[in-house]
Amino acid sequence: MPRVDAKKFGLPAQTIVEKISADLFAIVIERKSRIIMADGKKILTKAEKIQCAQQGARVILKTTAPVCSKTACMLEEHGIEVVRIP
Repeated sequence: MPRVDAKKFGLPAQTIVEKISADLFAIVIERKSRIIMADGKKILTKAEKIQCAQQGARVILKTTAPVCSKTACMLEEHGIEVVRIP
């Protein structure tokens, strides 16, 4: 997938954002350690910045890391789908 410059959305440069379609973006996290609630809150903040910069945008999380079940539920409640990549 084509990567988008994270600075365009006001995000740190090390944040990986992929454009999947015209209104669908993915925040990509490639690591081995578990994604916990603290990470989930940061992901929500990043998703909100993307949605503010691009009206009507949807955001998903693509990750290689295991996601805490409570964090996954919290992200789903806020409309962020979690997709595991091998």
